[in-house]
Amino acid sequence: MNDGPPKHTNRLLEATSPYLLQHAHNPVDWYEWGPEALDKARSEGKPIFLSIGYSACHWCHVMAHESFENEAIAAAMNRLFVNIKVDREERPDLDEIYMRATVLMNQGQGGWPMSVWLTPDCKPFFAGTYFPPTSRFGRPGFGELCERIGQLWETRREDLQADAGRLAELVDQQLRGDLSQDDGLGLPLIDQVVVNMARSFDQEKGGISGGGPNKFPPSMALELFLRFLQRNPQAPEAAQVLAVTRLTLDRMARGGIYDHLAGGIHRYSTDVDWLVPHFEKMLYDQALVSRAYIDAWQFSGDPFYAETARSIFDYVLADLQSVAGGIYSTRDADSEGREGKYYVWTNAELQRILGADAERFGAYYGFAPGGNWDDPHEPGVEKNILHVTQTVADFATQRGVDPAEVARTLADGRRKLLAARAERVAPGLDDKVLVEWNGMMIASLARGGAALGEEKYIEAARRAADFLLTHQVQDGRIVRAWRDGRKLEMAFLTDYACLIDGLLELYEATFEQRWLDAAVDLNAAAIEHFWDAQRGGFFFTPDDHETLITRSKDVRDNATPSGNSVQLGNLLRLAAMRGDNDLREKAERTIRGLGSEVRQAPGASDRFLAAVELARSGPLEIAIVGDPAVPATRALLREIRRSYIPNRIIMLRRPDGPAPVGVPLLADRGQIDGQPTVYLCRDYACRLPVTSVEALRGQLKTELGGTLRQAGD
Repeated sequence: MNDGPPKHTNRLLEATSPYLLQHAHNPVDWYEWGPEALDKARSEGKPIFLSIGYSACHWCHVMAHESFENEAIAAAMNRLFVNIKVDREERPDLDEIYMRATVLMNQGQGGWPMSVWLTPDCKPFFAGTYFPPTSRFGRPGFGELCERIGQLWETRREDLQADAGRLAELVDQQLRGDLSQDDGLGLPLIDQVVVNMARSFDQEKGGISGGGPNKFPPSMALELFLRFLQRNPQAPEAAQVLAVTRLTLDRMARGGIYDHLAGGIHRYSTDVDWLVPHFEKMLYDQALVSRAYIDAWQFSGDPFYAETARSIFDYVLADLQSVAGGIYSTRDADSEGREGKYYVWTNAELQRILGADAERFGAYYGFAPGGNWDDPHEPGVEKNILHVTQTVADFATQRGVDPAEVARTLADGRRKLLAARAERVAPGLDDKVLVEWNGMMIASLARGGAALGEEKYIEAARRAADFLLTHQVQDGRIVRAWRDGRKLEMAFLTDYACLIDGLLELYEATFEQRWLDAAVDLNAAAIEHFWDAQRGGFFFTPDDHETLITRSKDVRDNATPSGNSVQLGNLLRLAAMRGDNDLREKAERTIRGLGSEVRQAPGASDRFLAAVELARSGPLEIAIVGDPAVPATRALLREIRRSYIPNRIIMLRRPDGPAPVGVPLLADRGQIDGQPTVYLCRDYACRLPVTSVEALRGQLKTELGGTLRQAGD
């Protein structure tokens, strides 16, 4: 092994992104996206090779090793192109634009690593994803492809530029969206979307496949399903919607996609059975999936869902939250160059670690004599991925043993395997702090902590919010990425929207005014810099962002919710909290301005439709006058927080202080007979105030049309 200095070093050594730093010693003359690289391409008349990926991307690692570390291929790249490397997590604006071009050029196929060739004015003319170094798998070899593109640039440059211009126009049209206005989005459309989506789910194993075996956690669809069930419990389709919701939640939490030792959810399952995951752990999945399980626990009362949410939260606190409070982005899929090596077990390892308990533990967690997974890196070598096919009670009954004894054996086995796993080489950690993903996790931790009565999760949300507001909000503007004291000096709509959402959830969990004030300020900045005053809705990039080939306005939810989806909900919540009719009108203009695009593919805008449901149903406004430290106030709050009320806002006024300025919901509210008091309101028309849990429960049930759902005691 060579322990000397690296043979090559390029400009990426100065990057903040762990993904870019992974390529800092390639022989490729990499640039970051910026004026230096773009000016060089224009002045020399060279095409740009743009490579976009992220640190936990398995095939990004493969292509880097095969091609970008290959000196002959790197020499060709350096001779023919200006080479730019981009972290899609830091620059989602570039990723969105050039992924759309890649999909258009490849019959709907896209992915990472993304490999795009651009004219010097940044218009794409050829694109793909992973290319092997030499031709195989039906794919052209990357080295040959580079030479061919370089030759075409010299001999057919005008044709390539013309093609690039046409493609850029098409990308611009798609990303700017349908410019027509549509105010027809309403509850009937949402209900039909839910029914259609539920029918497309796997009725035996849950989830939905996107044309192949892969299954991603459908977190935002499940949120929409639960909202439908709360409003339409007697609908003919309700039984099917409920069945696929519970089936999906159960199969995910028991499958290999879930880490049964440390908690947390992997990115997706590579098979329809939820057994074999793509092993990376993304922060945004922890946020979205835990939120779905909290909602499901409130709705159903099933303690299994609360347990699953807790385990995801505990994983985030233990592995991803920094000492300073910010939450890191990703655990890689690979360790020691192999995907999943950290997470799988042989039967011999199980026997060595657990001894006499190995048989019982292995039987419960699905170990097979020849292994349950064929590792492509070691074909024929038995490997096992932990997964569960039945409850502890059913397993114990089958074996005629005490369920409590089984539970103790399993807990002891998990502890021992986790300790053994800690001795392995851990997958890489992407330790940058992204505002967007942190905002999502803050929202889930705050909401979940309040619902479960777990102060440690609320405190983790506080720490993360403090970190972001201290390090990543400067002069009222957000800085998207932070790593080791260095910052990426830009941010996008999703950063503002997700942080605002997280701050609103944190306010409702703590009633600390500073969180609401920060949300109001950031919302004003989002309107100033992202709002489309002409057509409504929000652009993805701010008004002072660098000029790209288009300025997109997206409403489609992908792995994460779109900025417009989250921001629509923020506008509606802040409008109710602040009594702000201008925000309410902006929300309606957002619905009208983006409605036509949503109608084109309503199943791709789950979170946006959830916000539309809030707009059409109206929020249940809950005003509390009481000291949250007093047991009687806490009892009332517990009644509210264990209830499934998706369209609610909660505000609190302490009895010994003045009503907050600019909060009409709390104006002129007092206690009854000196007791903590709750007012349930819609549009500031309130029911009679109540002071007892029983009276509050009755009013909640009436407000929700008799459909109040609550988690059990």
